[in-house]
Amino acid sequence: MSLIDVACDLTYQVRTTTVFLFQIEAARTPRQCVISENLSLNPNVTVETFEIGTDGNQLQRVSVEPCTLEVSYRATVELKPGKEDSNDIGESPISQTPPAVLTYLNPSRYSESDLLSRFAFEEFGQLYPGFSRVQAICNWVFDHLDYTPGSTNANTTASDVLLQRTGVCRDYAHLAISLCRGMGIPARYVAGYAVNLQPPDFHGFMEAFLDGKWYLFDPTRLTSVHGLVRIGTGRDAADVSTATITGNTVLTQQIVSATESANNADPVDEDTGASAVSTA
Repeated sequence: MSLIDVACDLTYQVRTTTVFLFQIEAARTPRQCVISENLSLNPNVTVETFEIGTDGNQLQRVSVEPCTLEVSYRATVELKPGKEDSNDIGESPISQTPPAVLTYLNPSRYSESDLLSRFAFEEFGQLYPGFSRVQAICNWVFDHLDYTPGSTNANTTASDVLLQRTGVCRDYAHLAISLCRGMGIPARYVAGYAVNLQPPDFHGFMEAFLDGKWYLFDPTRLTSVHGLVRIGTGRDAADVSTATITGNTVLTQQIVSATESANNADPVDEDTGASAVSTA
């Protein structure tokens, strides 16, 4: 077991009555247990918490009048081991894929797999099906993109990233997801806190559905898939936005961290995205 301490501090200048939909709390999953957590807001306003979807995503709804809003989240999360031998992991036939997973074969806002399917088959169609093919897709994304903060924005899609060959973690994940879906491999976006990420921030990973389970991959290789504290999963980053805001407000500060707990008996494996870690 690994114990991870996560923290998030957000400050907003709220100019009009505003409704926030936050996704910053750790998800509840079979592999991830929230040992303790605390969410505090200043001013002290009512927070409604909902579990959305079937994957343990937590959503917090807050309505705020004009003010300086400070949001602070702290949690200690236990991660259960999930490492497997990647040589034995094949692809799941679409005919045997659970109905809830089939949606992750479809194009979505940032992952236009229909536009990239021909490219995907030309590049990866001859590779052996399974974990190694998904890893090859992630390796290709890593090798052909430059990680450049500020090079993309909220409108940038996987097709844009493929053309401009630059992006940040969410862009790497969106492109890998699109190429997997283009090959007929269900894939989805994962948002979370990541141990040892530099500079500290929220991080975007991806998951592929193989042999009846979801497996984590990080095409950026910036951190270990063993040190991800999951916030949520979705078709792409639009489904797991840190904050969806209705109103006039400006984010003035964001501080994020994830560290191994001082009481950790099982240090996080520093492997960066190459080993098979099942999450379901």
